[in-house]
Amino acid sequence: MPWTGSPRAVLFDFDGTLVNSVGDIADAMNAVLKAHGFPVHPLEAYRFFVGEGLETLVRRALPEDRRATATLEAVLPAMRAEYADRATRHTRPYDGIPELLDALTDRGIPLAICSNKPQEPLEAMVTALLDRWCFLAVVGARPDLPRKPDPTGALGIATALTIPPADWLYLGDTDTDMATASAAGMRAVGVLWGLRDAEELHQAGAARLVVHPRDVLTEFPRHKREH
Repeated sequence: MPWTGSPRAVLFDFDGTLVNSVGDIADAMNAVLKAHGFPVHPLEAYRFFVGEGLETLVRRALPEDRRATATLEAVLPAMRAEYADRATRHTRPYDGIPELLDALTDRGIPLAICSNKPQEPLEAMVTALLDRWCFLAVVGARPDLPRKPDPTGALGIATALTIPPADWLYLGDTDTDMATASAAGMRAVGVLWGLRDAEELHQAGAARLVVHPRDVLTEFPRHKREH
């Protein structure tokens, strides 16, 4: 069924959607792998390692025969510590994201973030990189919250902000994001400046693809909206 009507709010994925963080993630993971005597990976590989949480990233980066629980338990905390030290060395908002956030703010559109990045690092990075804008909710991975594509986090944001799921535009760059949006009953819009391609996003249920952040603004009237 075609999506009708204009959304009233935007729910963003974080890595690969708002900020280009894959370089810092790759550098941190490769440093940990090297320290443990494991092979490292090229940057391109990390485009497919990320998106489903830190534990999944670490598992994918480890050699296939070294993914036992004991190895994960040793490498995972090392990656948390290494990434905490490197998280904002090179990570920046994608070109056009500041202008998009300015325009949405000017139009009175509520903004929120839902990510599989752990909650504390996510909050720290939002503060460091996106402090100019007001995100009414910033939800990351927590022990009590299922990871995306489970829609619990997205639906919790909708409930907390008293905006029905059908009134949200969900902006993300992976199949995980599109599946989350669909499961939550939100409009799934895939971004092509992120980590995955059009085919993956289409197959995962994207209602629309956008090439540049400015393209998102066609979803919203130019006048300021009340929510």
